[in-house]
Amino acid sequence: MSATVDLNSLARLQPPKLSQQVHREECTQCFDNQDNPLGIDVCLTCFNGGCLSPERHHARTHFEKTGHAFTLNVKRKLKPSSQRDADSEPPAKMTKLAIIEDREEDKYEHLTLLKHWPSDPVQGLPLPELNTAAGDPLIKSLVDGVLNSMSSARQSEVKAWEEEIMACEHTLTLEQLATGAIQGSGLAHCNKCDLKENLWLCLTCGSLGCGRKQFGGIGGNGHGLTHFEESGHPVSVKLGTITPEGSADIYCYICNDSKLDPELALHLSTFGINVQTQTKTEKSMTELQIEHNLKFDFSLTDESGKALEPVFGPGLTGLANLGNSCYMASVLQAIFSLPSFQARYLPTAPEHWITCTTPLPADCIDCQMHKIADGLLSGRYSHPRASPSPSAQDPKSTNPLAHDSPTPVFQEGIKPTMFKALVGKGHEEFATMRQQDSEEFLGHLVTTLRRHAKKVGTPGPEEVFAFGMEQKLECGRCGGVRYRVDQQDVLSLAVPAREKGKDEEGRIKYEDVKVDECLDGVFGVEGLEYRCPKCDANVEARKQVGMKTFPTTLVVHAKKFQLVNWVPTKLDIPLIMPEDDTLILDKYLSKGLQPGETELPGDAPAPTTAPSFNEAAMAQLEAMGFPQVRCQKALLATGNSDPEAAMNWLFAHMEDPDIDAPIDFGGASAGGGASSSGPEPSAEQVSMLADMGFSSAQAKKALRETGGDPERAVEWLFSHPDDTGLDDPAPAAPTTAEATTPSMGGTATIPAKYILKAFISHKGPSVHSGHYVAHIKKEGEGWVLFNDEKVVKADEESVRELKALAYLYVFERV
Repeated sequence: MSATVDLNSLARLQPPKLSQQVHREECTQCFDNQDNPLGIDVCLTCFNGGCLSPERHHARTHFEKTGHAFTLNVKRKLKPSSQRDADSEPPAKMTKLAIIEDREEDKYEHLTLLKHWPSDPVQGLPLPELNTAAGDPLIKSLVDGVLNSMSSARQSEVKAWEEEIMACEHTLTLEQLATGAIQGSGLAHCNKCDLKENLWLCLTCGSLGCGRKQFGGIGGNGHGLTHFEESGHPVSVKLGTITPEGSADIYCYICNDSKLDPELALHLSTFGINVQTQTKTEKSMTELQIEHNLKFDFSLTDESGKALEPVFGPGLTGLANLGNSCYMASVLQAIFSLPSFQARYLPTAPEHWITCTTPLPADCIDCQMHKIADGLLSGRYSHPRASPSPSAQDPKSTNPLAHDSPTPVFQEGIKPTMFKALVGKGHEEFATMRQQDSEEFLGHLVTTLRRHAKKVGTPGPEEVFAFGMEQKLECGRCGGVRYRVDQQDVLSLAVPAREKGKDEEGRIKYEDVKVDECLDGVFGVEGLEYRCPKCDANVEARKQVGMKTFPTTLVVHAKKFQLVNWVPTKLDIPLIMPEDDTLILDKYLSKGLQPGETELPGDAPAPTTAPSFNEAAMAQLEAMGFPQVRCQKALLATGNSDPEAAMNWLFAHMEDPDIDAPIDFGGASAGGGASSSGPEPSAEQVSMLADMGFSSAQAKKALRETGGDPERAVEWLFSHPDDTGLDDPAPAAPTTAEATTPSMGGTATIPAKYILKAFISHKGPSVHSGHYVAHIKKEGEGWVLFNDEKVVKADEESVRELKALAYLYVFERV
């Protein structure tokens, strides 16, 4: 079959713009890539990438659906080792720890071929006469545009390891005291001890103090922090990290974070330091974090030190780390081990690929979920990676899994780049390349899938997590009750921290806590002060929560946190599961309004008129050039009286994505902050406060009371320790009758027995740093450890230890 090649249509094609995504590396609907013998066909109209597999034929499907006639077939071949060595020489000395990706042109050569699909609707007809060898400038510009566009993919991988650092008000308004030059390199030492490394220079007065202990065994006694606590001088720079370009490690103790000082060279000159003569001698905090992350690995050996055996096959495919993406990989491995996700996305993938109406598969959440399912569950991509050289394996054995092989051979792992970009799009955290919280990501993914399911009108597999949590409030005087049911997808358990001494390295050890104790704590009775609408008085009330319905899949979130400088720090508290890994939740079933109980009346609706803003404060703020809506928000958040406090709030919230959004005055008050009937807080804000141990109801009420300001919400919560948020007349709060509808998900039938299917563990001081892995119980394999691309059989001792220290548990209902 053939068709006339329309050269006029070809001439109208344009190379990709910088803003366009060019999917040259792999197919947008499966993980076949440019290293495949058939290569990838890149559409020269929309730059979609499609595979040429006879089974999946995604390039052909794209042509059939769009009619886009021309594609560029791209194949990548590894250059011979002699040529690679000639193209690049190893550096004589590693002067800086950095993640530097090998240049693709040094390692590979690309083979390209223009194709015309109407001439051969099965595989596309190659048109060698129009290839770059003909010297046609149009063809060359198209080919070069496709090949060169991929530099953005390499940049995104490097960006994964770069810390996003900005200036703060303390670096921008830094005041320096008159002082002389400090001692030169080698002579300078901490003012309070003899340490000569890890020194931090106070940019206010020139005091030298040692830093805190750092990764890699770098010593420090924290005297830089002590100086800040004694003097209040906020900004310090780490000596040894100053470069001739004027960059360095700068830390603001008030912000408790790394910051940028645009005038660093000027500030250092006050102490006789000329940045142009400086030589970097110490690792920066970012470099230390990179080194820490690279070494931060879960053990891949058993008790005897023997390497754990890699496993391969369907359902045993690893996910390559994109840079700080292990939180996502562990969640994806866990949810795609569930029958509901497997049944929804694996067998139906071919049908969806054909019927999908989204123009570009990279923009379709269903396409990307099908792609992940196909990648993880098909087994096509689960095989030992090619050995770089014969010496990498035992020369006595050709079996890469042989037990006498010196190093196990793992997988390459599939790269969920398109999935991450789509799911994180528009989210202030998951759109970045920073490490994130796996529980927060699970919640975000479930919300994303639920919104999509509502849009297409078909319930998705995410509903297996849904259940109803019923809260009962009973007045201690009149006996009136109020019930409220909230849908939840995760059961959060606060794990009490009881110290029992320190280990040989001085780290605090904690007593074991049984999961039954945590469950009883969540579902137990609490006493609190309450303003009863029936008694019209402050009374003693009782609060208790129970499970209105039980989910098909129960996710348990073990909250093991302690606030350090308002930052939740993770504690390694062992949470002990029953011997058989089962939970029985029958006794926690809540049955709603009972015979003889009387419901309390509802609260009066809150006013919805706009507040009266302080005219003098508004005038002063507007005279400084701030827009009116920003001035109003600042006054609402700071008490509506102090222009200086409002100005400081504005400086701290200049980058808020909704800073210029109109204010919803539903219950806003001139006393500062919105009342409890104000705009509904975002899920991200609620989740952040929930991580500190507060309930969802408490978090929502605190945010409404403080105009959505998370910092003031924390202060409000600590100043209202007995307020449960249950009396908060939140928008669209369900009535008792509405709460019994099946929209909550789950079922109230008993017995409610669950068995552990998977758990996600974490190493590191915070859920936003360190490393996540998943353990999953596989039929025929037992417990399997998924550590990014490394997939191995887990040994019993590590399973027992990491299960107790896990962060998320996934239980299946029996």
